[in-house]
Amino acid sequence: MAKSRTSTPDVEPESSSGLRSFLGRLGPGLITGAADDDPSGIGTHSQIGAAFGYKLSWTFVLTFPLMVAIQDVAAEIGRVTGAGIAGNLRQHYPRLLLWVMVALLLIANVVNLGADLSAMGSATQLLFGGPAGLFTLLLGIVCVVLEVALPYDRYAAVLKWSTLSLFTYVAVVAVAHVPWGRALTSLVVPEIEWTPAYATAFVAILGTTISPYLFFWQSSQEVEEEHRHHAKPLCRAPRQAGPELHRIRMDTLVGMAFSTLVSLAIVFATAATLHEAGIRDIESSAQAAEALRPVAGDLAFAMFAVGIVGTGLLAVPVLAGSAAYAVTEMLGVAGSLDAKPLQARVFYGTIAVVTLAGASLNAVGVDPVKALYWAAVVNGVLAAPVMVMMMLIVRNRKAMGSLVAGRRTTIAGWGATLVMAVGTLVFFAFAVLGGGA
Repeated sequence: MAKSRTSTPDVEPESSSGLRSFLGRLGPGLITGAADDDPSGIGTHSQIGAAFGYKLSWTFVLTFPLMVAIQDVAAEIGRVTGAGIAGNLRQHYPRLLLWVMVALLLIANVVNLGADLSAMGSATQLLFGGPAGLFTLLLGIVCVVLEVALPYDRYAAVLKWSTLSLFTYVAVVAVAHVPWGRALTSLVVPEIEWTPAYATAFVAILGTTISPYLFFWQSSQEVEEEHRHHAKPLCRAPRQAGPELHRIRMDTLVGMAFSTLVSLAIVFATAATLHEAGIRDIESSAQAAEALRPVAGDLAFAMFAVGIVGTGLLAVPVLAGSAAYAVTEMLGVAGSLDAKPLQARVFYGTIAVVTLAGASLNAVGVDPVKALYWAAVVNGVLAAPVMVMMMLIVRNRKAMGSLVAGRRTTIAGWGATLVMAVGTLVFFAFAVLGGGA
């Protein structure tokens, strides 16, 4: 009988030569965490801060370990098996299940891309004036060109440096006059309201922090890193498991911590400004930026708007890339950011099609706010089933070899899956009661 990885001896990672070496070891987990704070997520967190103040801050303390647990599982699937989530579904599970999940992922990603690009276009319009629709299309084209034209190692570096754009929200907090005693207390002392609006906001936080496209992206990025370093999948080189799994856990922990801190910064900033000024109804990230100007001044407005564009330039390629990885793995054809465009036509074609399809939604009259609602519906349908399949894969010896998940990873992963499933049921219960969007 194959041994679980809990019996595989850990090998201490190489000693770090300092901060630069540590940052150099970060990769898929950091980028995934940063991409989680996309313009749509910024809009959701702005709505929550404006509507509820600090009352929902405690939920980020809850979601942080859930994010770490399930993203760690996603990363380990890629690094251990040498294939992404869709690739593993294709090899070990019914094809119909794979096709349904990839189809739902594509729908959700296109709608998410539409909402994100629309927010970026609106933010650019606020900063410079001009037509928001044109900015939306141009930003979509820029994202496609960067993803297709740059080789993987250079593109990965661009994405990693793009995470710095999220610090704009830390800067907004610095000028927002946050009452820190109250804000920090809200992290550990929940202020629960037994209302449909509060419950829906809680589920919205779950939906924006635990999203299927992040699972597919991080898993496939671990495969990219494996190829980049000419390494074998860990199932074929289990002696390397100790340092590699340590790197994955550290990378994921840092990435999800970064994501959570930025999300909290947005909630704190909008709670201290918009909520305190009596502004409760915010529908988008661009509207949140515009509302900040008379309350917190031009500097806070400009930083918030610039952050929307910067985070979008990071998140849009992740959304498009996760769709491309899923499609190529589903079809069993080559797909990699390290490949030349003519060597991976389906992969790069998928990136271009889903990005430009998202950019065109606003042009054909699709309301980005309602589009985001329906993206949440599709993600709600998809997230818990994908998480179930991930947990089955990570315990499947045919896929993972001797490195099947140990007890701690299994408990944490199934716990996150259960919370997401319950959150999805609550979402649909209130959607039915409230009549939808």
